Formats: sequence, structure tokens, C-alpha cells
Amino acid sequence: MRIMMIQPNYHSGGAEIAGNWPPSWVPYVGGALKQAGFANIRFVDAMTDYIPDDVLAQIIAEYQPDVVLATAITPMIYQSQTTLKIVKEVCPQAKTIMGGVHPTYMYNEVLNEAPWVDYIIRGEGEEITVNLLRAIANGTDTQERRNILGIAFLEDGKVVATAAHPPIADLDTLTPDWSLLDWSKYIYTPLNVRVAVPNYARGCPFTCRFCSQWKFWRKYRSGTPKQFVDQIEILVKEHKVGFFILADEEPTINKPKFIALCNELIERNLGVYWGINTRVTDILRDEQELPLYRKAGLVHVSLGTEAAAQLKLNLFRKETTIEQNKRAIQLLKQNGMVAEAQFIMGLENETPETIEQTYHMALDWQPDMVNWNMFTPWPFSELFQDLGDRVEVRDYSQYNFVTPIMKPEAMEREDVLKGVLRNYARFYLRKSLEYWFVKDPFKRKYLLGCLKAFAQTTINKRFYNLKRVKYNGLKTKVELGFDESKILTREQIAQLKQAHPELTADVDFSGNISACGAPNDLPEYHGGEPDVPSMKI
Repeated sequence: MRIMMIQPNYHSGGAEIAGNWPPSWVPYVGGALKQAGFANIRFVDAMTDYIPDDVLAQIIAEYQPDVVLATAITPMIYQSQTTLKIVKEVCPQAKTIMGGVHPTYMYNEVLNEAPWVDYIIRGEGEEITVNLLRAIANGTDTQERRNILGIAFLEDGKVVATAAHPPIADLDTLTPDWSLLDWSKYIYTPLNVRVAVPNYARGCPFTCRFCSQWKFWRKYRSGTPKQFVDQIEILVKEHKVGFFILADEEPTINKPKFIALCNELIERNLGVYWGINTRVTDILRDEQELPLYRKAGLVHVSLGTEAAAQLKLNLFRKETTIEQNKRAIQLLKQNGMVAEAQFIMGLENETPETIEQTYHMALDWQPDMVNWNMFTPWPFSELFQDLGDRVEVRDYSQYNFVTPIMKPEAMEREDVLKGVLRNYARFYLRKSLEYWFVKDPFKRKYLLGCLKAFAQTTINKRFYNLKRVKYNGLKTKVELGFDESKILTREQIAQLKQAHPELTADVDFSGNISACGAPNDLPEYHGGEPDVPSMKI
């Protein structure tokens, strides 16, 4: 059976400023498939290679796959749907499968919008994909699919979602096949080395209301440090990777295991550098261990400080204070690591003054780097449900951290973007001088490399999607690029909910049939013997 995996050709101007990132789902899902005996796998990275739709159609037609898998985060969803539509146009017999965080929750909407998608993988992809492809290979998927956990599909025009597949209990059983990727394409600009994004842990014990990863992974698990570093050694020695970022929500939450991971890296002496995203509270907790972390090669730590006012921290259900943020940044810098602060912008209470406040906070805290991210209300998060009809923009292609989705009460979306870009310009203009005087040679080289990445993507206008900013003399005009048909009034949103309640997100992984294949919405059973209690099938 010929299997093709495709990374859709989607770009936003966000994380890509630091280089081309390898799509981690490919080695993990592809490795599971190879372990199960599916050897004929080809990966097409339409994103990194900027492959237009017509060229992609030719590639698919030439390969004639039996199965095509594509992924989709929320802003990628339309391009992912288009990608699988192309598959059906040039290879009608091929089975089309979509996975990723967005279709996991929004499978009802996706299957109604894109009925050419044969199956959706809901949740962790490795085991579910293997189970589904075994049925497809045997020609029995239509008969067996109601018994395959963790999928959704159309049947007689109606969406069927099976019960959730249990989380993968032991991450050491994962078998990523890194050879599926052409590593020469994935370069981390700040160090000009190959970059990887491996999984050490999955899940998150915290329940931040703007996030959904803690629900997607459902249970926090981490691998064995030795087993994980075995994978890092393969990446370094066989694929010449020089930098990796842990694709984990909270890599430091289990302190003993994280220390063991660092000790394992020190013992192997692989000469690889790495970065993480973590919580301010973990850095404060680990003050004494920070020298060890740096010795293990940890050079870049991004902190979710995320607020101009404590009000925002409370709204996001964060557990840090403004002073803690400042202290964590100081500790990282004192130990030779790059400290990056993250601010979330564009909430309903945003004003020109709060945007300016984040800039002055950045000057006060003195992080090495700052990111100003636009608040993005994932349509399957708690915060989205609370905001309800106040989220007027339903154009998911713009849910990309660089486009203001919410309209603040006191200003226009365009003015939020202008204010954020002004903060970036002022902050990094200062840093363009400061970086040259950093005493640590490695850190100086790293920061100047980051500055190079900013400069390159500003010139080619990929940074923050600067192509939408137009200048006319001293005036600046911003074209946000929303699909006008996907900007709804509150009345339209209410009507849509009433007319199509089935299109809402399934945030509880409940599906609509039970593990035995029966619908979840059957009425309660009251028959049988009088002493038998009522039960729901």
C-alpha cells in the first residue's frame, strides 16, 4: 500500500521567522506505520518547499497513493481541506485522512465543509492511524470503522465519531523514523544548524483557559530520559541536528526527570543546544539547578509571562505575578541562558495604554527577547466558549498569533496590530546595539543570529505577515485579510448555533457512538426486571 504524508502549504509569519521547522507528526506517525509493516511511505513538505496547489496535484498524480494523510492546526485547516480535495480530484480511489488538534475537536464542522475527507484522526495519531490503516489495507475499513477508537467519518451523510482511543501509556514505545525528513531543509537561523522538534513529554497538568493542549493529550506523561536522549543521539549523529526544541507543554513540571534528562545529555556530551517553553514558577523553583540546565545545553527559555496587567493573568488562569516574571528572567540571564518573554495582546480590554505598558514592562524586565502574540481564541478552548458571540471573526486561517481576532472595546483591530509592530520595532532597535556587547561569546552569537532572522523576515515581509501593512507617506494602512463571509454578527452567530448545534466543538472526546458502536444519545433503558437499575448504553 502506497502512503503519502503531506504538510499543507500554509504560512502565517509567526514561528517561521526563526527558520524552517520539521513537522514532528511525520516521523512519529510515519515511524509507527513502518513499525507496523507499512514500508512504502513518502512525505511531501508543501509548506517548507512552498509547493503550489497545481504542482502538488502533479506530485500526487505521479505517485498514485492509496492513502494520503495531512495535518491541520487551526489556521491551517482550510489549506489542509484543500490539499485533501486535490487528492480526491487526481486520485479518486485514495483514502484521505486528516489529523491534528483542530479536526480532533472540530470534526463535525470539518466533515460538513469537506465531505471528501474520508477519516479524521482524533487525538494522538500513532496507534489510531495504525489501526485505521490496517483496516484499509485489508479492505474492511467500511465494515470495521465503528469499532476503531478515535476516528470520525461520514456515513450516509451523517457524522459518526467513535469513542476516544486511550492515551499512549508509555512514550518509550514510540518509534519515530527521523529518516522520513530531508534534514537539509530544516535550518534554525540563529545558529545556522539543523533543527528538530522531538517529544519528551505529552500533556499538561495545568488548565489554562485559552489553551486546549491539556485536553488534547488528556493525561500528562513523560518518557524515560535515557530513551529520549537515545533519540537525540540519533538526530545528532545520523542527521547532523545541532539544535532542538522540546515539543512539550511543560517539560520542567517533573523536576527529578528533567534533572535526569539534563544529566544524561551532559554524560553523552553530544554538543547539541536546545530550547524549551516553560512556566515562570518552574524557573523560580529550580533556581539552584539552572547552572546544570545550562551545562546540559539548554540555551533558550521562553516564558509565558503573557500579561500587561495582572487582570490578564487571572483571566488566563495563570499562577504567576508580575514580579515573579521579572525575577525568572533575571535568573535565566544570570545563568547564561536566553530569556524570552511572551505577551498576549488584543483582548477586549486592550487599549493604546496597555500596549505601551507591555513595552515599558519589557524595558523594566530586560529579557533578551520578547514576543508580542495576538490573543487567539481557539474555537475549542474554554475561553472561546465564554466569549461566545463576541468572537465575530470565524476565519480560522487568521487564527495565527499575528492577527488580532478580538475587537477591543476601546480601539480597532488595525490599531492593535500597529501598536504591536511599533513595540517590536522599538525593542529590537535597542537590542540591535545591546547584543554586540553581550559578554558571553556563545550567547552574543546566538542573539545576533536571532537579530539576523528578524531582519531577514522583515525585509522579505514574512515577519508578522508584513505584506498586509501598506505605507502612504506618513500614513500606515493595515489590511487584515479576513474572509468577509466569515465575519459574523452576534445575531448570525446565535442563529448558526440554533440551526446547527451539531457543528460545535467536541471538547470532551465523547464522540457520538460508544465503544460498542451504539449511539451515545440513546434514551435511558427502563425495561427488563423491576429490580434492574436504569442504565445508559
